[in-house]
Amino acid sequence: MIPLSISTRWNAGRHRSGEAMIQEILDLGLGIVELGYDLRADLIPGVKAMVSSGAVRVDSVHNFCPVPVGAPRPHPELYTPASSDRREREYAVIHISKTLRFAAEMGAGVVVCHSGNVDMPKYSFDLVRMASHGEQFGAPYENLKLKAQITRDKKAPRQIGYLAESLEKLVPVVRETGVKLALENLPTWEAIPSEMEAEQLMKRFHAGGIRLWWDIGHAQIRENLGFINASRWLRRLSPSIAGMHIHDVAPPGQDHLMPPAGKVDFPALSDFARMDMVRVLEPAPDTETAQIVRAIEYLRETWNLTEPETQSGEKK
Repeated sequence: MIPLSISTRWNAGRHRSGEAMIQEILDLGLGIVELGYDLRADLIPGVKAMVSSGAVRVDSVHNFCPVPVGAPRPHPELYTPASSDRREREYAVIHISKTLRFAAEMGAGVVVCHSGNVDMPKYSFDLVRMASHGEQFGAPYENLKLKAQITRDKKAPRQIGYLAESLEKLVPVVRETGVKLALENLPTWEAIPSEMEAEQLMKRFHAGGIRLWWDIGHAQIRENLGFINASRWLRRLSPSIAGMHIHDVAPPGQDHLMPPAGKVDFPALSDFARMDMVRVLEPAPDTETAQIVRAIEYLRETWNLTEPETQSGEKK
């Protein structure tokens, strides 16, 4: 059977022991986890014990993990490698390196990473609001989208350069640990990298162990807002995709629903889902267990995960 994983982001917040957190996931019928960015230090001994016993396998870790000491709150963008602030980029490299080494210790093959955002107004929030009120195809919406594009085109190249500098510093740690670093696609227009930027970064860094991470829900939101054709970009980027986050979306932008509760066309993703990669359910923390069980059954049937996985031609 082709395996599914689930992020501990779902249940880390309500447990005081790592064993109990992992056991709740095992009770779903899953034996693989992604350790989320809100994994606290006090949960780690229990997680390690469960991994050492063979009860569970860790295939991926979401940066930053565990939560950095002194951090005001768990967040995947505490420090970003594409930041315009040099000190923040330095902190990002330090803590991503720590996450890579922790992932290696846990036996994971990939770390999921948010790269940051272009320093520009958050136009995406207004676009989502307008789309939710049925204003998506009006002139004000298109004018704001064009304004966002022009602003991003002016400011993004410098920060893509900063991201490349950070990745150059991280490649030796990726090689040292044998853990891939995968840059996640994010739902907003301001997010770095865009699909085109990601494609260019892969030409430069694929050989160094840098990969991409495809979030199905984020891609759907980008399509809902008129930013991309998600299926077209998925085909183009798939040779560099190390894994995916799986969740559904209620248009235009309510994500982290468990399928089939939203509008994502999961049957159309079947060939992609069966490729050699990590498949991680990413439910919101308040998601009911029954909804996750239903999602597991739905995906196994829809994607035919009971058969051997499709090889993509190279090991990601």
